[in-house]
Amino acid sequence: MELLDDVRTDAYLGRLGAVRPEGAGAASLRELHLLHLRTVPFENLAIHLGEEIALTRDAFFDKIVTAGRGGICYELNGAFAELLGALGHRVELLQARVYGKDGEVGIPYDHLALRVDGRWLADVGFGDHSAYPLDLDEPGEQKDPGGVFLVRAAGDGAEGDLDVLRDGVPAYRLETRPRALADFRTGAWWHRTSPESGFTSGPVCSRITEDGGRITLRDHTLIATSADGDRTEEELATEEEVRAAYRAEFGILLDRLPVALHPRPQEE
Repeated sequence: MELLDDVRTDAYLGRLGAVRPEGAGAASLRELHLLHLRTVPFENLAIHLGEEIALTRDAFFDKIVTAGRGGICYELNGAFAELLGALGHRVELLQARVYGKDGEVGIPYDHLALRVDGRWLADVGFGDHSAYPLDLDEPGEQKDPGGVFLVRAAGDGAEGDLDVLRDGVPAYRLETRPRALADFRTGAWWHRTSPESGFTSGPVCSRITEDGGRITLRDHTLIATSADGDRTEEELATEEEVRAAYRAEFGILLDRLPVALHPRPQEE
């Protein structure tokens, strides 16, 4: 039996505050994409709470819909793929390698993104990225509340791959060959365990706000960024203040705080 039957599909839509669309069109895809980014946070708390990150359809639903949590790219886009498929979209899982600050790409299966209906690049699991799906058929710049994006053929002999740029800076290199969910297990394991993964250095939880800004809780620091780019930071002094921020800003209830798995040295 498919995971997302009508009951589970409606429960997922309820989590997003969405109604079931009448058809699987571009307009409803855009709406669901934005609602997902506003409602379901990008968060790596499982890594720092000692929880498993399971790449199964049941685990996605239980965590994101039943428990009201978020997740990292494999979970967020994996779950979104199931929802879109249940609503009639044709969805393919694509692997990507994220560009680091040094301009080099990361490990294979570094990131999971979605190709929807053969044309749209949907990605609700990359943190600060586009608010709406990007058009893979558009050769020019695409303006989005999240910045100016460009999808272009990759160089360096990477035939068939695509580079996704935000404001002129490469974000990730996308392979266009469809993949199975099981293919991403090694990447998820590496990000969950390796000291070299940025995900293991400390807890982070982030989502788009209704006014187009972003709210982020990074360890004990609450960061609010407006749609105009104004940024404020507040250091939360107590554990109860941190738990209250998780509840108020992300709807996440914690009985204990995540502790960094591989904290970076202070001077970094």
